[in-house]
Amino acid sequence: MIKRRSFADNSLINPHLRGIINSLENPPVVKFSDSLYQAVKQEVSTMSITKFPNTGIRVGSRRWFLQTGMGSLAALPFAGFSPAAAVDTPNKKKSVVLFWLSGGPSHIDMWDPKPDAPAEVRGPFSTIQTTIPGVRFSEHLPLQASIAHKLSILRSVDCKASNHTPITMQAGNDLARRVDNNRDGDGWPSMGSIAAKFHGSNDSSLPPFVALADSLKADVWGAGHMGNAYEPIQGSTLAGRLNLPEGLNIDSLRDRNGLRQSFDKLQRTFDTTGMLEKMDQSNAQAMDLVLTGKAKLAFDLERESEKLRDTYGRDSLGEKALLARRLVEAGVTFVVVSGAWGYFDHHGDEVKWGGIVKGLKPLLPRVDRVLHTFISDLEARGLSDSTMVYMMGEFGRGPVINKNAGRDHWTNVMSMLAYGGEMPKGKVIGATDSKGYGIKENPIATSNLAASVFNHLDINLQSFWMDPTGRPRPIITGDARTVSQLS
Repeated sequence: MIKRRSFADNSLINPHLRGIINSLENPPVVKFSDSLYQAVKQEVSTMSITKFPNTGIRVGSRRWFLQTGMGSLAALPFAGFSPAAAVDTPNKKKSVVLFWLSGGPSHIDMWDPKPDAPAEVRGPFSTIQTTIPGVRFSEHLPLQASIAHKLSILRSVDCKASNHTPITMQAGNDLARRVDNNRDGDGWPSMGSIAAKFHGSNDSSLPPFVALADSLKADVWGAGHMGNAYEPIQGSTLAGRLNLPEGLNIDSLRDRNGLRQSFDKLQRTFDTTGMLEKMDQSNAQAMDLVLTGKAKLAFDLERESEKLRDTYGRDSLGEKALLARRLVEAGVTFVVVSGAWGYFDHHGDEVKWGGIVKGLKPLLPRVDRVLHTFISDLEARGLSDSTMVYMMGEFGRGPVINKNAGRDHWTNVMSMLAYGGEMPKGKVIGATDSKGYGIKENPIATSNLAASVFNHLDINLQSFWMDPTGRPRPIITGDARTVSQLS
């Protein structure tokens, strides 16, 4: 028997891809009889037999059977990588990109300035006029100000249920909360996971939900009790695992229909446990992820021009944003982008991320540039109608500058930007009071954000999913109006 090799970061990968990716990197644990192996060998014998010059591996050999992952498919009980498993009819190619400003961005110092408030409230920044008459942004957001007529500016988002995690806001659900007792979120899934289940991927050879974040635990909420099939895939981990072992190439493994027919025959002949019955469409999709090469191409930033890469920015946020555009263009449905964990947590100069001047001020030009470039890129590629964009964090920040030159957490209200799809252009939705303490008019609930995402993805807002106890749970738990219906 071959001993399994360990993978330190294997837990970060969607479990339904794990077997295939592992087997492509190293031979997995396999238990199959000689008769089973001989049957597969006989089935693939009609395929072209290729000897790879550097390895001596032949297609159809026992070593090929192991290294291409056929051994793992015959031995491992996959639940299935299922980008569109729950989708009965094909959906239009639509996508959502969520720029996650981890830590809680200051509404007063960005999109809801208070220039007439006392100094301790208005803060150290001046304001500038946007392309919407009478609407002003922070002086450090000139590029966003120049496209404000294309944006929805949401100034009255109710974030009282949120905490210092992505749970509530990324779920679009006030019932999904941080509780610190190993029951965070109460099983409620994120918007991305619901998109994965009810919309599926726009391309069956690509995952529906990808997270471009350094830490999924800190910055990305997943599927809750909906199931592992709808968890996000960590893009940074997947990107490095899309290469075939040395000596193998995609062209030599193109005859997937022949392989699938082989498994059909094996199932009829040898499968007495029902294990192979599970390896149908799900495994085909997981194989497609590697064998079509589409994912590998989508993750290849080297295919972009040096000029465009410079415009996005050669930093974590800029490169992840460019990668997000490549992913949605290729067929991924939902992408979360986080530049770094907690980088908008500007409590003051005594903490890692600094206060408003030392921390937020140098960060704003990066965020300004990225959103402007991303939207311009979507428009240039004809993706603006099919792609919805959110830029948001978990809450706002305190209206009064504290003794450490920063602002503390503020869950009364927050601001955010939205773009694309049916989001109203050039609209300011909602308002706060004169000092940014609370909502003055037109509150926007987390469920309104979720309804807008699901409506954009053509997901029926009356849909529900079944939790492990058999209890039906709705995808919208509050006000089901979309943001456009609030404007």
